[in-house]
Amino acid sequence: MAEGKALFLDRDGTLIRDAHYLKDPEEVEIIQGISNALYSVRQSGYLLFMHTNQSGIARGYYEWSDVYACNKKMFQDFGWPKDFFTEICIAPEEPTATDGYRKPSPKFEFEMIDKFDLNPQQCWVVGDKWIDPQTGLNASMRGALVKTGKPITAEWQKQAESEEVPIYKDVAEFAEKEILLNV
Repeated sequence: MAEGKALFLDRDGTLIRDAHYLKDPEEVEIIQGISNALYSVRQSGYLLFMHTNQSGIARGYYEWSDVYACNKKMFQDFGWPKDFFTEICIAPEEPTATDGYRKPSPKFEFEMIDKFDLNPQQCWVVGDKWIDPQTGLNASMRGALVKTGKPITAEWQKQAESEEVPIYKDVAEFAEKEILLNV
């Protein structure tokens, strides 16, 4: 049986402030107070992955180089080494795409389960939009919502309750209550 455990994190609204079609690294604003929690999650044996939808690429609003530049700025601002995440998935597809990596597709999560011998029951997908925990549930993982990005709608609240998806203030609170207390 697979032993590995992992945390898959959304970028915009979860690690950095949500900005409409972010392409300028100068607009990157990290969410304070989560970096130490994520280091603790790594130290407790979890692999960290980032899975971000970036439809602005397919729509022609910005280029791959813009996404890479924003990610680089985020890493610099957090003080993270280049290998902080085990792998990063940037999904460039438009919302109507159904065959790529765009969340809520669990294609990336399934690939990482196979590649790193992960136990889906020991993995989480965390983000600020319902598609984030939905991606986790689609991969037989757990999911959680954070309140640092898009407002959580009444519909998402209801879905979260019915699917047993917890909602937290931010990634630090999630890590503290779901991972670090159970180590």
